[in-house]
Amino acid sequence: MEEFFCQEGSRIERWLDRLVPSETDPPGLIHEAMRYSLFAGGKRLRPILAIVTGELYEVPEETLLPAACSLEMIHTYSLIHDDLPAMDDDDLRRGMPTSHVRYGEAIAILAGDALLTRAFQTLAELRGVEPGRLVRVIGEVAQAAGTTQALIGGQVLDLQSEGKVVSSEALEAIHRAKTGALIRCAVRLGPLLGGAAESELAALTVYGEKIGLAFQIADDLLDETATTEELGKTAGKDLATDKATYAALYGISEATRLAQEVTASAIEALQSLPRTPDRLAQIARFIVDRRS
Repeated sequence: MEEFFCQEGSRIERWLDRLVPSETDPPGLIHEAMRYSLFAGGKRLRPILAIVTGELYEVPEETLLPAACSLEMIHTYSLIHDDLPAMDDDDLRRGMPTSHVRYGEAIAILAGDALLTRAFQTLAELRGVEPGRLVRVIGEVAQAAGTTQALIGGQVLDLQSEGKVVSSEALEAIHRAKTGALIRCAVRLGPLLGGAAESELAALTVYGEKIGLAFQIADDLLDETATTEELGKTAGKDLATDKATYAALYGISEATRLAQEVTASAIEALQSLPRTPDRLAQIARFIVDRRS
């Protein structure tokens, strides 16, 4: 799986390089800052999920890869803003100084804004997609990045929960939105572009929701069990800032069991598909077994 992620990551980065303005395009500083965070590494999980599911429906690369890359732009924007002093106040991301440490807060904020804007420009410029289908795709991505059971809404709930005792239901609501919404969207994006049947889309949606939750549980566990070097960001930050996490609420042993249970449910959801998406099952297992 590491080799697969590396190969797909290289393909994604080639397309990102084509889709994002060069540092030589004025104003160069903002493009440099955008690219600094965008090419800092990472698993590229969201675009890879979009590619794998899109290839099941034979979406051509010239359509699929830009769409997938738009999700990485949105994800990177969210990380830049999440690291800001007003949010999580972190100095390290993917083993490198965070954007605001390198460029200052103002440029970091603008770099995040620019990546979000570029993502929707990229989607709007997709070629070879029936107009009604394209509108649905853009709406789907916008919803996932928004406030209602979505990325920004989840960030708000996360901030409001700091230092408080939260229920398991409230914790799940936070992470289904903050982390899970964009992962669910990534799983649905390719099939939407490829005209998947609604029944198949429903099964993939369940899979996406389950692996999104599994990813967050694994992240919470890694914050307590992995080192800063392994994570590429400050380890133990959740505990230090008194964040609501699965590790804190359930304990490490029970949270580990829960992650495995959710992963099994995600793989089970794939069984109703007419084709056998072995790669999706492998990705689900990789999500909970990773060390970064």
